[in-house]
Amino acid sequence: MPTPRRLLAAAALATGAVLVLAGCGSGDSGSAKEYDPDEKVTINYAFWGNDDRATRYNDLIEAFNEEYPNITVNVSFTDFPSFWEKRQTEAAGGGLPDVFQFSDSYLRQYGESGNLLDLAEVSDYIDMSTFDDALLGTGALDDVQYSLPTGYSLWANFVNDDLLATAGVEAPEPGTSFDEFDEWMASVTEATGGAVYGGTDYTQRIQLFELQLRANGGNLFTDDGKLGFTEDDLREFWESGDTIRDGVTVPQQKLEELSPKSGFGAGITASEMSWSNFLGGYLADSGAASISMIAPPTAKEGSKDLYRQAGLQVAIAENTEHPEAAAIFLDFVVNSEAAGEIFGTTLGFPASSSKLEGTALEGADKQVADYIEASSDRIGDAPPVPVVGFGSLEQTFWDLGKSIGLGAVSIDDAVTQFFAEADVILGS
Repeated sequence: MPTPRRLLAAAALATGAVLVLAGCGSGDSGSAKEYDPDEKVTINYAFWGNDDRATRYNDLIEAFNEEYPNITVNVSFTDFPSFWEKRQTEAAGGGLPDVFQFSDSYLRQYGESGNLLDLAEVSDYIDMSTFDDALLGTGALDDVQYSLPTGYSLWANFVNDDLLATAGVEAPEPGTSFDEFDEWMASVTEATGGAVYGGTDYTQRIQLFELQLRANGGNLFTDDGKLGFTEDDLREFWESGDTIRDGVTVPQQKLEELSPKSGFGAGITASEMSWSNFLGGYLADSGAASISMIAPPTAKEGSKDLYRQAGLQVAIAENTEHPEAAAIFLDFVVNSEAAGEIFGTTLGFPASSSKLEGTALEGADKQVADYIEASSDRIGDAPPVPVVGFGSLEQTFWDLGKSIGLGAVSIDDAVTQFFAEADVILGS
């Protein structure tokens, strides 16, 4: 397979790329022109993340332009919720960015609506032989490859070792029960007099609900696209957070004031649960010298509730005017050794063999690799393919969880609202 490097090396022009951290533009509408590797083109790239991720993309684009100086890449970034709000507006108007960070949560929604380019159309410019079949499948729908993963992650519990040392509290044991973890968070908050909280209200995150469902043999959704849980299941989960919302975890109002930083990133909570690739960003945001990664609490000891999540992907807009240039850049993001060197494991443990070759598993990156290895006995099968609208349901779950924390909605009303939206989105 001819690679972008071989195709364009001889035709590279001596110009620099422009990194523009501004409002996201979109590719011009209209049919794609015949590709000319000598032509100077501009493509737009959008991603969600923090300043650390933006800095890494800046470095990656500089490396990209050493090989492809005729392709200018303009980029924009926001937090995760704002990212998808903007993408939905652009998709409705046919103006998605040429290339953009993608999530498997939206694969059905954007793939079935014709907003994503079939990567087979630009396969001369993307090497897919570096991915194993299981990881390729995370970006495929009905045998059409719409996106490629940057890496994969496991759900993890992050603990700020510096804050714990100051508080005189030991880190929690891996894989405790949720009750034991709640007691640990309370001990941190008490030890610091509330200067640092034990953690964040984890019942806001659908991933923790999923973890508990999987521990008991279930999933968020069934294979035929229906909800895999009842109103009583969700009510019980949100009610389980009542005790930790009452002075144990950081108040939601304080988190609203800190946004887009999390409580953990801002150094006011000693723990936070998220995907394993967040370690680099947490270190950058918090300034902590040491952050431990341990297995999250489990609803059932010995269960296979964790899974490899390859949700962070990269896709190309179907109506991009520069599909080949977009494909060359996508290939560089997911496959280049430079991407492995610059991003390490911050976009997930490298999914492609060529990107992994460039990743020096040292420091934080080795820590992520060690965590994945240490948790291997707890990893089960991947859940069913996300349903159309899962991204919206995930955001609704989070928004309602935050509203519960703010006292703006009762748990009963939140359950009613979630299921009402699920009925609309899933057509049930």
